[in-house]
Parts: sequence; C-alpha cells; structure tokens
Amino acid sequence: MFTLARRYLRRADSLYLALCLLCSALSVLVLMSVEHSQLGGVYSKASVQVIASLLGLMLAVIGSTVDYRALAHAWPLHAVVTWGMVLPTLFLHNVRAGFVVIGYDAGGTSNYSWYRIGGMTFQPTELAKISFILTLAWHLDRVRGKVNRPVNLLLLLVHVALPVLAIHIQGDDGTALIFAGIGMVMLFAGGLSIPLVLGGLAAAVAGGTALLVTHPNILKGYQFQRILAVLTPEDPALSDIAYQQNKAAMAIGTGGVTGQGLFQDQSIFIPNAWNDFIYSYLANAMGFVGAMLVLMLLFGIMARTLRTATRSVDLLGRLICTGVFAALFWQCVINIGMNLQVLPVIGITLPFFSAGGSSVVMVYLSVGLVMSVGLTSRRSAGLAVHIE
Repeated sequence: MFTLARRYLRRADSLYLALCLLCSALSVLVLMSVEHSQLGGVYSKASVQVIASLLGLMLAVIGSTVDYRALAHAWPLHAVVTWGMVLPTLFLHNVRAGFVVIGYDAGGTSNYSWYRIGGMTFQPTELAKISFILTLAWHLDRVRGKVNRPVNLLLLLVHVALPVLAIHIQGDDGTALIFAGIGMVMLFAGGLSIPLVLGGLAAAVAGGTALLVTHPNILKGYQFQRILAVLTPEDPALSDIAYQQNKAAMAIGTGGVTGQGLFQDQSIFIPNAWNDFIYSYLANAMGFVGAMLVLMLLFGIMARTLRTATRSVDLLGRLICTGVFAALFWQCVINIGMNLQVLPVIGITLPFFSAGGSSVVMVYLSVGLVMSVGLTSRRSAGLAVHIE
C-alpha cells in the first residue's frame, strides 16, 4: 500500500495536493477557534470539516485516476443525475418526503437550493457545477476553431444561460453568478473573440442596468438593501442589513500585523463567522500575516490549476482546468469582496475554508479533475520520451 502511495505521489502534483491540505488544516484550526469563542467549545463544524476534507481527498485521489475524457463524454449521465437533483428545488419548497426535505431554505432568504437529509444539508448545485464544467468543456471541444460562428455561439450561450436561469429561479443568485463567471472564462479560453467578449460585457451591463430601471422589483427587497449597504454602509436605515459586513470590515481593520490570537475572546464579534465571513475572523485572529497566508495558499492552488491547463495534451483538458480555475477565482473574489465590504453579501463561501461538508467535498472533486488532466499529461510525456 505504501509503495502504491509513493508511486502515486511521484506521478501526481504533490505540491497541488499539499496546498489544498494546508488550506483544509488551517480551516479546521480557525473553525475550532470560532466554535470555542462563539459556540462554547462544541466543535461540530470543525469535525464535519475534517471528515469532509478527508472524504474529499480520497475522492480526489480516486477521481484523478479516472480519464477526464471519459467523464466528459459521459456528460448525459452526470448531467441527468445532477440536474435531476437541482430541478425539483425550483418548484418544491420545504417539501418533506420521508426523512428528506426538498427545497430546504437553509439561510432564511428564500434560497431553496438545499436538500435536508436527517440532520445534514446538501446543495446539489455544487455537484452540478462540476458537471457544468465537464459538459461545457466537451461542447467547446466539439466546436473548436468554430466558436465564433453564429449558430455555434448561440448554442454555447444557451448552454451557459440555461443553468444560470435555473439557479436564479431557485433563489441562489450567488451561485448563478459563479456559473455565469465560469461560462464567460471558458468561452474566452475556448476561442471566443475579444471584440465579442467586450461587446457581450457591454451589452450585459447595459441590459442589466435597463432591466433594473424598468423592472426594479426583479431584485428582492433584501438584495437591493444589500447593494445599498455597500454604497452607504453608515446609513442608519440599513444598520440591520449592514451589521455583519460592518463588523467584518472592523474585524479585518483591527487585526493588526499578527492578529488578536486564535482561541481568544473576540474584540469584534462577527455573527456566524464560520460561514461566508470566516476570512474576516481569520484576519482578526491572525492579522495581516494570516490574511496574506490564506491569499497565497489560494493563489498557489489557482496557479497550479492554470499550470496544469497549459501542460494539457488536448484542448478538452485545458478547458476543464480553466473551468475549475474560474470557479475558484470567482468564489475567492466575491467572498473576499464581501468581507472587505466592496461587494454585496450574496452567500458565496470561501473555497476550502468556509464550513460546509458538501462544498468542501465538491472542491476536492474539482481538484481530482485537474489532477486527472495532469496525470494524463505526464503519462503522455513519459510515453513520448520512451518512444524517442
């Protein structure tokens, strides 16, 4: 067994795995600190994070040995399974079927994107995200060199728009934005021309602005207030909606160079710091040094993902890695932007760090996809050297 492990680590991207594990280890440590200060030392969330990280690591290693090309070509299977779980939550809200609750509203914000199974929750859009990357990569690979033809481009835009629209109807606009961001980056990587990209962005901004002006009710009341809370955080009328972000920004600002210390009483209390605002808690407890360490670890993971993309033996592998990179990048940008009070709160977790079993497992599954591309590239390079 140890021989197999050593052989695997020699072929796999060990640094990539090590960076992921360091993120998970730091996440567990910070979650224990949060639970010590906020939940009286009941370390349930840290325990779930440990289990999810170990399970995710195991699935990543297993997934890395599966040919990514076979996974992409099996898109009808995983697309039907994943979206077959997502679609019921569009229409069923808090409907109990035995010990399963379909369309569970986990956050009290009309976001019915969850399943509650016993005492556990699961968000199927996390699994659908991986399927979306695989199917869009397969689609782009099929039309390689012809992406900018009107018919092909229209079908690709429909491919991106349908999941985004479905998740918006579901009530999870944060995840819908992540899907749109993944689609945009993958289309560009697949050969979409720069003028079309710029034109599309301009049209999206103009269309979105016009839609908000003509149909202001398209945003739910709390969503509009969250946008205003970023623009005018000191407005007394928005004190409730801006409370968590104000506290998060204050916590980051008072962390200093080395922070207040882990497992200490918080000088700035951050509500539910274990979830979307774990970065601000960490910055307060570990200071500028800890905040930069997190950014460096996440940047290293994204850099290794792009490195694997550039070394892929085919376009399909490059597109899959690009999609995983885009998912990580947009989640980090939006989550940290929320913590810094420069973006509104839209319920996006920080990869590897925020508490949540399903999100952690799905991040590691994405890591497994990237490692599958890397292992295939190394085998191909080794075969080429052997032939020469």
